[in-house]
Amino acid sequence: MASTPDPITENAAAELRAADGRVPGRRGRATRQKLLEQTIEMLQNTSFRDLKVVDIARGAGTSPATFYQYFPEVESAVLVLAEEMSMEVATLAVLVRDHSWKGKAAYPTALGLVDGFMDFWERYRALLRVVDLATEEGDQRFRKIRSGLLNELTVALAEVVEDLKKTSKHPDDLDPMATAGVLVSMLAHVSSHRFGFEFWGIRTGDLRRSMARVIYSTMTGARPPAS
Repeated sequence: MASTPDPITENAAAELRAADGRVPGRRGRATRQKLLEQTIEMLQNTSFRDLKVVDIARGAGTSPATFYQYFPEVESAVLVLAEEMSMEVATLAVLVRDHSWKGKAAYPTALGLVDGFMDFWERYRALLRVVDLATEEGDQRFRKIRSGLLNELTVALAEVVEDLKKTSKHPDDLDPMATAGVLVSMLAHVSSHRFGFEFWGIRTGDLRRSMARVIYSTMTGARPPAS
């Protein structure tokens, strides 16, 4: 009986291809993943520019030579992590598209989006900081990821606004994409400066409710509930 082939699509194979051009097998992919996990773990407490291949390899229980089999430099490993992070934004778009924005269900939907976004930002805070830094420094690879990072979420919100305009009390000149862009910018800015707000005495719970109410009112055109 023939052995079952290792299932991997052509696109996935291209993305996983090692520095020497070979596509790694299961063990190789496990090693690659361990190196990526160690990289993002070290980014929590180490400056991006101070991150060294030897330290990542040691933390992952392997050697620098093995690291270089998969990534030509630290930036390449971080870039892979950033690309994987950008794909997770699709889960935020699902929170918009697969939940109701009508009636009593609208406010819980807005609150769910806020919670999902803040959780996403917290999980990837260190990586987002690196993406912003590399983008500011002119790295076009990171700039491409940064510019498209929240696009799918913005489009999802714009689609809902466009649909709700037909039945809700929205101004005639309301632009759905601009409106969605403002909401996403608010979510990103507040999530990014969450601890600064706490230093000012503004509790995260209050930030959460305030953003949910802004989103609710903007999306539905209605006054937000008291709680």
